[in-house]
Amino acid sequence: MRHKVRKHLKFKKKSFQHRRAMQRNLLTSFFMHKSIKTTEKKAKSIVPMIDKLINTANTKDEMNAIRYTMEYLFTQEASKELFANVAPKYKGIKTSGFTRIVAIKHRDGDNAKLVSLSLV
Repeated sequence: MRHKVRKHLKFKKKSFQHRRAMQRNLLTSFFMHKSIKTTEKKAKSIVPMIDKLINTANTKDEMNAIRYTMEYLFTQEASKELFANVAPKYKGIKTSGFTRIVAIKHRDGDNAKLVSLSLV
């Protein structure tokens, strides 16, 4: 048997680049608005990325942290929001668990579970 063949979620996207662009869009929107509404699978896929970006922004080496975060975010406004408002709030307190996923409803049409992803 071939257990755990796929180690990442595909989201019915045909290519890796399309999935990565979708995740980058979600991350950019999340840091711009501090809360987004999306499906449960998409929200669970970007939670580890949010933790990594906040921990990276709290490091001492700021230039490399900016370069690293710009690989995951599309706009400079989202990066500035991360470094100015989001990351300092969690500096030295904890290293993970920055987000909260709250179920909203099931979407009409395909019955996908919609959730609200926000900062704690």
